Order: sequence, then structure tokens, then C-alpha cells
Amino acid sequence: MAAAVVVSGKIIYEQEGVYIHSSFGKTSDQDSLISGILRVLEKDAEVIVDWRPLDDALDSSSILYAGKDSSSVVEWTQAPKERAHRGLEHLNSYEAEWDMVNTISFKKKPHTNGDAPSHRNGKSKWSFLFSLTDLKSIKQNKEGMGWSYLVFCLKDDVVLPALHFHQGDSKLLIDSLEKYVVLCESPQDKRTLLVNCQNKSLSQSFENLLDEPAYGIIQKIKKDPYTATMVGFSKVTNYIFDSLRGSDPSAHQRPPSEMADFLSDAIPGLKINQQEEPGFEVITRIDLGERPVVQRREPVSLEEWTKNIDSEGRILNVDNMKQMIFRGGLSHVLRKQAWKFLLGYFPWDSTKEERTQLQKQKTDEYFRMKLQWKSVSEEQEKRNSRLRDYRSLIEKDVNRTDRTNKFYEGQDNPGLILLHDILMTYCMYDFDLGYVQGMSDLLSPLLYVMENEVDAFWCFASYMDQMHQNFEEQMQGMKTQLIQLSTLLRLLDSGFCSYLESQDSGYLYFCFRWLLIRFKREFSFLDILRLWEVMWTELPCKNFHLLLCCAILESEKQQIMEKHYGFNEILKHINELSMKIDVEDVLCKAEAISLQMVKCKELPQAVCEILGLQDSEVTTPDSDNGEDENVGMTSCPTSAFQSNSLPVLAASGARDDNPAEISMSPNVSRVTPA
Repeated sequence: MAAAVVVSGKIIYEQEGVYIHSSFGKTSDQDSLISGILRVLEKDAEVIVDWRPLDDALDSSSILYAGKDSSSVVEWTQAPKERAHRGLEHLNSYEAEWDMVNTISFKKKPHTNGDAPSHRNGKSKWSFLFSLTDLKSIKQNKEGMGWSYLVFCLKDDVVLPALHFHQGDSKLLIDSLEKYVVLCESPQDKRTLLVNCQNKSLSQSFENLLDEPAYGIIQKIKKDPYTATMVGFSKVTNYIFDSLRGSDPSAHQRPPSEMADFLSDAIPGLKINQQEEPGFEVITRIDLGERPVVQRREPVSLEEWTKNIDSEGRILNVDNMKQMIFRGGLSHVLRKQAWKFLLGYFPWDSTKEERTQLQKQKTDEYFRMKLQWKSVSEEQEKRNSRLRDYRSLIEKDVNRTDRTNKFYEGQDNPGLILLHDILMTYCMYDFDLGYVQGMSDLLSPLLYVMENEVDAFWCFASYMDQMHQNFEEQMQGMKTQLIQLSTLLRLLDSGFCSYLESQDSGYLYFCFRWLLIRFKREFSFLDILRLWEVMWTELPCKNFHLLLCCAILESEKQQIMEKHYGFNEILKHINELSMKIDVEDVLCKAEAISLQMVKCKELPQAVCEILGLQDSEVTTPDSDNGEDENVGMTSCPTSAFQSNSLPVLAASGARDDNPAEISMSPNVSRVTPA
């Protein structure tokens, strides 16, 4: 007898002593115990739950598949030899052929010829596996009822046999699954955990972002938008290809324009280039000139900050201070104070006394809002499904937000309690938006820096004012940013854009997570502190974060094109950049791009509007040197970045050892970009 088919892949969870209580033995009145191994595996961007008996030793011809007759009653069918062979291939790739669990409570319907499938091993018929994307809910045992058990319910109300945990409990399994899906209690039954039960705004946003019902990809992404977007966009890729090709081998090669046409229909207006369309400016190839290579300075020190404060506590020369922060960031000791100004919590022109009064006012306001949800009784909450859902979702997210950071690690961490309370209070502050997954990512660094509940809340509220459209149901902010990013990238490198379009990737969906939570998952925690404070200066132009995207993509262009990455590989490659990007290098490149665009004499109006450049003639850094010669007049002008304080630029790209000289030097050395 051949060995049992083994599912290969990265083992996320494994537990022996997981039993099925069946009655297939000699006496139908008494359950027989079938001991097995339960595993959760990850392979090829899909997560599989697999249970099989310990002594399962089937050959490949015994593998069972689910089939439906004309009356839609599901029956077990034994796999023909050729189908069994194909099943083994699909097993390895975790594709839809392994829908063997789509049965009704494992009840077999008699075959029309009177013959039931034969089993060499009676226990083997209980083996099952399923993709986590097919999971609908999990029912748990009542407390105090002996050993723990779980019942998996799949989509279309398919129910699998109960799994009894004779050795330990099911908590570790639930924890493992929650790394990939959102689980929360059913309002009707606290024993039942629903999968992806509440993510209305983000889920609705995907419906608006991808609203073409003819393609299976829509349903796949809707099934798990948070995991697909936040945990890893590469996980979407197999959904896309599987749904486009189906199970028919002849359909495995999709028409070249199929994906592009689908996305074009899904998001009207996203197609900016290629052909002239009413309301859109055609971006033709423009010579942007040489690109400067910039240097960054050291972070602003406590001494520099103190020198810029008058006797009443006002910040002097705010523009110069913002420019220094833009070029070097802040020393960590300054962040708690300076971030409140950068985020608009404190006015830049306020005195120390005015800020003290403001904090007292904001503290009272915060705790009044906090009391609103704190004072809701259990009986009231039972009749408030919206608050109940927000609480459940927040609790799930908080327990997995930056847990490797010492500020949030461990059980019963006070940082986690504060995260929870601030997010719950924000639901009172903004009833319309409430809580949407991803917002905890934006709050975490703020609380880490502020170390104060009230200050962290108001800084978060200010940050959410900037990010609000990203989380709204219509997700108009995300649509607009993708369009704008496409426009900028085409201006910078039309050849790269054309390549992406040829691979059905011209809509830049692989940048979705970058934009949604401002690169929070792409850089280390400390690098995010630096990146965000630089962006909050709003220098050197509007939408500087889009130039950061361009800088990252430009760095990856060579590998993507030389290795001929297709749609799937591009998504996977971009996703795997997480934690591998040098923040200082990206900031240098993005600033250089902005300077290059400002110098361009023929910058398209669409780009001027994206970057916030106004129609007026300005003097560029090269001409602002005291000479009469006007050498750099541009027709579409400049940003808030003042020419008399540009950093020293050098081809080396290294930090200058004398930051005091950097901020005031007008000299610019240029190199031709590669």
C-alpha cells in the first residue's frame, strides 16, 4: 500500500491527539475515536488546514473528491486514476481541485449503479483539508464540557466533523488562524467565531475599488480584504490567476489585455495615459534634465530646537525648522514635543502657557468621550451591534499590532490597553468612520512616542484628518492617489510604465498597502518614526509620499525588467521588500526627484497640480546666487522648498559631516541619473 499523500509546505501549527468521534465501528451506537494530526500549512501564498488519521496510508487512487449530481446533492466519488494523478498535482499547488471538503456533513449518497466507493482503510474517509479562504465560521465547545473541540463550517454551510483536542486545548490553533483571518464572536452565539465578520468600510472600499462582478477575483479579494492587503498583497496573486484560468487547462493562458481591460472597467478614470481621453492630460515624454543627488543632514538636536524657541515658548523661524526636520528628522528626545507641532495638535505660534491651557481643555474633552463608551452597560451593548463590532475588531487588531516592539510585547501590557482605549474613544470622536482595520498601525508609533494617552489620541485624530479618505467606504483617497502615482511615474519613466502595463500591472495595485497606511509595514519601526516626521513637514511639495513611491519603484525597476517579472512576480517582489528598504536612501532619491521636477521648464499641468506647484515664474537654486543672469525660469513653478536653504548635493549620496553648513548652502552639484 502506498504511503499517504503528504501535504508539503511551511508548518504554521501542528497538533497530535486531535480526534474525530465517529460511529463507523462495529456498534453504531457508540462513537469510535480516530486519532489524527491537525496541521495548518502555508504554501504558495495560501493557507491550508489539514487533518488526517495517524495511520492513514492511502494510495493515490483512494483520494476522494466531492461531486454534485443534477439535483445538487453532494456525493462522494472515487477518483479515477487520471484524476487522482491530477489531484496530486493540485494538492501540491493548493488549487481549487482540492475542494474535496465541499460535502454535506460527510453523508454519502448511494451511487446510481448501487456501488459505494471502497475504502482500504475505514478511517481514511475522514481525512480532509481545506483552504482558509473557504472557512466561514468555527464553533467552539461550551466551557466546562471536558476536552476542547472545534467544528469548522465552510462557505455554503458545509460542516466538517468535530475535532476533539484530547491533548491540550484549541487556543493555539485559534491564535495561528488569527494571523491570517479576522475572527470575532457571532452576535447570536458566543461559541461561534465568524471569519472576517466586520470590516465594512474596508470591505466596501474593495467593492468600490474592484467592482466588476464578472471576474472571480472580486469575490476572492472580498473574502479577506484585510489579510490580502495588510498581511501580504502577494497572497492575492494566486486568487487572481486561479479565478482567471479556472480549472480548464486550455484557459491557463489568459489573453494579454484581459486583466488590463478588467481593471479599466473596474475603476473608471484610472487609465491616465496611452490614449487621449476627455478630461485627462496625455503625458508625453519630457526631458526632465539632470537629477541632483542629495545629502541628508543629522537629526535636529535638542540644542538646535532650544535655540529656536523664544522666552514665551514660541517657535522661531518655523519654515527653517521644518526644513531642518525635512532633511534630517528629529532626535528621539525631541519627538514627544515636536510631533505635536508637526501634526497640528499645537499651533506653531503658540506660547508655552497657551499650550498648557490647550492640553487641559483637550484632556477634559478626551475623557468625556472615553466615558461615553466606558459607561455603556453589557445590556446596552447587546442592543448596539455597531459598538459591539467595533470593540471586537479593535481587540483583535490590538493583540497583533507591533507585538515584537518592547513597548507592546507580553501579556497584559499597559501599552495594549492604551491602544484599545484610544481606538474605542476615536469611535466616539468620529461616529461616521468608527474603526477600520489599519488604523491601529497609524496609532501605534504615536503612542510609543507620546507615552501619554491624551496626547497620543489628539495626535492620532490630527493624523486621521490627513488619512481619513483612505478608510472611507468609497475610498476616493486611494483611487486618487493611485491615479496620481501613475501620472508621476509615467513622467519619470514612460518605458518602465509601458513594461508594467504589458504585464497587466500598470494600475500599481502593488503600492496599495504603501499608500493605505503610509509605508507602516514596509520599514522598521524606528525608520517609520523618521519617515513620518519628514512627511509631516509637508516639504518639499504636496504629495511627497507619492515621490517616495516613485523612488522605491525606480530602485526596483532594473530587477523587475531584467528578470522579466510578470504580474504575479511583480506583486510578490514588491511585497517582499518589506523591512528591506533603506529609509535614508529613499528620502534622498525622492527629494532629488522633486528638485528635478521643479527645475523642469515643461512640467505638465497635471503634475504641477499633484505636487502643489503654482503657475508663476520663479528663480531656481542655480540662479539664486546673487547674479543678474536668469538661468532657471520655469513655466510651472515651485514648491515651498526655499532655494536659499537647499542642502549640499554631492554624487556620493553620503551624509555630510558638517550639518551646520548643509542647510544654508545654495550650491548644487549635479550628476546624470542612471
